[in-house]
Amino acid sequence: MKIIDLKHMSTEDKVDFFHTHWGGTKMVISSGVYECPELAGFAAWENEKIIGLITYVKKGRECEIVSLDSLIENKGIGTSLTQAVEAEAERLGCHSLRVITTNDNIRALAFYQKRGYRICEIFHDAVQRARGMKPEIPTVGNHGIPIVDELLLEKEI
Repeated sequence: MKIIDLKHMSTEDKVDFFHTHWGGTKMVISSGVYECPELAGFAAWENEKIIGLITYVKKGRECEIVSLDSLIENKGIGTSLTQAVEAEAERLGCHSLRVITTNDNIRALAFYQKRGYRICEIFHDAVQRARGMKPEIPTVGNHGIPIVDELLLEKEI
């Protein structure tokens, strides 16, 4: 597996990735509305194919992970990508790294907590508000759980 900076990928490859894995390029979360192909980040490649991708944004002394995809589970792809962002955040002088996920995303909650992130805030009804800007957000998610709230996790660097 090779990790590369997204600035070395074509916009077309990034747009294709987000359309395939997110149904579009726009991410709507409590911290903002983002065009994912325009964000900083890293991609994991193997055999000339993208097997994972992470995007982030720097906000003052914090960095926020906006998206993380690992196309092959339990192979260290997500861990390698988050470590790349953590190293870059530290290099940029950030004191913490944040990420927002939805209440149904038990896998993400476990993933981040195992890596030292802590739940620090709940944004009640945030997903319902986000549907006003992005109506294609499903109402029911993983494990049949209604997608309603967002949870903010944070890790000190």
